[in-house]
Amino acid sequence: MKSIKAFLVFATVGLIMAGCASTAHIEKDDAVNFNNYKTYAWLDEKDDSGGIKKNSLQESAVREAVGAELAKANWREDKNHPDVILKHDVLVEKTIKENSNPVYSQPFTRRFYNPYSRRISYIYYPSRFMGYDNDQYVSREGTLTISMIDAKTDKVVWQGWSTDEVSSKNLTSKEIKGSVKNIFRKFDLTKS
Repeated sequence: MKSIKAFLVFATVGLIMAGCASTAHIEKDDAVNFNNYKTYAWLDEKDDSGGIKKNSLQESAVREAVGAELAKANWREDKNHPDVILKHDVLVEKTIKENSNPVYSQPFTRRFYNPYSRRISYIYYPSRFMGYDNDQYVSREGTLTISMIDAKTDKVVWQGWSTDEVSSKNLTSKEIKGSVKNIFRKFDLTKS
């Protein structure tokens, strides 16, 4: 009996945690056999204002998180002769979200005198649905996109992205790691 209760507690916690995670989506070229790929390199992009990389902290957090996930699939980084070239994009934008909550009336009890029975009676009126209370608020959504480009054909063969509500103009290291994990959960080589 204890094992059933423990299982139900863990299953409930797992469902709650899964509901809190950001959703990830992938697109891939079905004609490509991903078992042929084992090495990768990053596409180095320079900023237009003098050759300094854009947000190097964010850049290194993305590369570290992606490298850790690809290492689980036995991929390694090879800057000289990669099978695929990796590129990432980060977009944080303000959005207006709507929140819609149902509104119910307060339940109440009414007392009345019944002249036929000469007693006081009570009638209970339950709460009723009154409509919705709609409000809008400004939030920030961060989208992390990771693309894999075949090094020989320069063709995008896989792309994954994840969008989640963020707290600032830039993604934090924690948000980056969470998004990369969600994206690479769908990077299953056995299905390729």
